[in-house]
Amino acid sequence: MSSTRVVPGEPHWFHRHHCWGAHIPSLAMRSWLFDEGSLTQRLKAICEDDFRVEVQQRVWQHVEMNECRVLQLRGAEFAYVREVILYCRQRPMVFARTVIPALTVQRHQYLLMLGNKPLGAALFADPKMHRGPIEITCLTPKQKLFRRVVTCISEKPDQVWGRRSLFRLRTDPLLVAEYFLPDGVPI
Repeated sequence: MSSTRVVPGEPHWFHRHHCWGAHIPSLAMRSWLFDEGSLTQRLKAICEDDFRVEVQQRVWQHVEMNECRVLQLRGAEFAYVREVILYCRQRPMVFARTVIPALTVQRHQYLLMLGNKPLGAALFADPKMHRGPIEITCLTPKQKLFRRVVTCISEKPDQVWGRRSLFRLRTDPLLVAEYFLPDGVPI
């Protein structure tokens, strides 16, 4: 699933045992990045009753080239993109971006109607769901996605760690990327 070519301005994604270059996540951050369970459940356990999802955008659009490669979409295809911020105790913890191809939406229409409900709860409740390998990235201010990820925080960091996985509902793919905001998840 890892990108072989890096498009300028797009994140470069790495598998767990790949060389990360100058950016190496702390052990505590790695526990979040490589946790294969439900991020929603893990955050809810920390937040108790003060967890919420705030939708930033829900739109049909052309997606990034690296997302097209993972989802095996042609560049001209539209996909449904949902971006949310996960809050815990009124603090933004995670920026999440989900890319859902049209055929997946057609077969799983409830994905369009989540509103402020967490996607993770729906995915992990589906016994036919399969999660592919986790890839990680380190966003920096040079990347255009970085600006969207950090819009909800006042003090802009030098980097933001993220992860993504290709999920399948039966055989239908969707790509979920989660970016851990500074001072968000306990590390």
